[in-house]
Amino acid sequence: MKKIKMSTPIVEIDGDEMTRVIWGMAKDILIQPYIELKSEYYDLALEKREETKDKITIDAANAIKKFGVGVKCATITPNAERVWEYSLSEMYKSPNGTIRAILDGTVFRSPILVKGIVPFIPTWEKPITIARHAYGDIYKNAELPASDGARAELLLTESNGNENRMLIHDFRETGGIIQGIHNTDKSIRSFARACFNFALDTKQDLWFATKDTISKTYDRRFRDIFEVVYDDEYKNLMEEAGLEFFYTLIDDAVARVIRSNGGFIWACKNYDGDIMSDMIATAYGSLAMMTSVLVSPDGTYEYEAAHGTVQKHYYNYLEGKSTSTNSVATIFAWSGALRKRGELDGIHGLMNYAEKLELAVVKTIEDGIMTGDLFSISQAEKKEKVDTETFLMEVGQRLHAFLI
Repeated sequence: MKKIKMSTPIVEIDGDEMTRVIWGMAKDILIQPYIELKSEYYDLALEKREETKDKITIDAANAIKKFGVGVKCATITPNAERVWEYSLSEMYKSPNGTIRAILDGTVFRSPILVKGIVPFIPTWEKPITIARHAYGDIYKNAELPASDGARAELLLTESNGNENRMLIHDFRETGGIIQGIHNTDKSIRSFARACFNFALDTKQDLWFATKDTISKTYDRRFRDIFEVVYDDEYKNLMEEAGLEFFYTLIDDAVARVIRSNGGFIWACKNYDGDIMSDMIATAYGSLAMMTSVLVSPDGTYEYEAAHGTVQKHYYNYLEGKSTSTNSVATIFAWSGALRKRGELDGIHGLMNYAEKLELAVVKTIEDGIMTGDLFSISQAEKKEKVDTETFLMEVGQRLHAFLI
């Protein structure tokens, strides 16, 4: 078959460690044989972030705004150990956090369901999609150590110069730590609108949860804005579509989610969404079986692998040892980005390719061929554990059969 041509580039963001290895394999085996790939390439490996003092992350985010669609490999968010390991000049912030802040988007994560991989919660018959607010909270925080005897206050200076002060804590008896977080009304409104639009597009109920009984100003602002946006802009649309908007406390939401059958969107603040998306993914089977897309209010999309860089497998790979790393989330990041590029540019062949690629992945696993993480939990009668590259080759064989 002739390769599918693209008219507009997608922004391709490379990453770190084992996921970087998979990135290259997936392109070689599954994408480049079928597509004349046009991409604006950005390398966000830690070495490049150090070389550019993280400017390359900002450049990548702005490129996504320019071209409308991006696809991102998993990247390292360095801690103290990583600073030493990679000889970094500073502890760079999360690339995902930086990109999300620039794009002002909401992250939607949903599990990929295949036969034989049964959720740990047996009542979950349909996917649960996590909508994660992608701005603020601890990801744009300021924090300091506090010495013995220090006094910490919250200071807000109004535009007219008036100051409002509030005691955070008096460290009379012992030192400690303080942290300041923030959010903006604009970002919260964008979050709310993205959630309601996604609910309407996917025809799913929308749940939203905070802890406004404890956080009576910060979390309450989220609830108030969601309710105003719903009442003013989406109430009639949701009701006409037969969809429900439901608010509850975050702890009550957790209990309800566990008892549910799935099939809804659960909107969470940034930190809550970070944690709950991993919980949901693991409970459905594997962190590597989760789609993830960042949707901005202006219609910009960034698809990514929702998991980490698989450090342990990477060290084994460097030693020449066999690895059995799950590449499904990486493949679905590519398929999602290419499908969206096809939708925006009216290239039906690209959309068809993306659909067939995802079908090939699911069929490979349902045929009993899978990586180690799925092998250990699969209930398939006949199953085979294969290494990283073999799994990609098996997907490639099925993809080829679907396309010819």
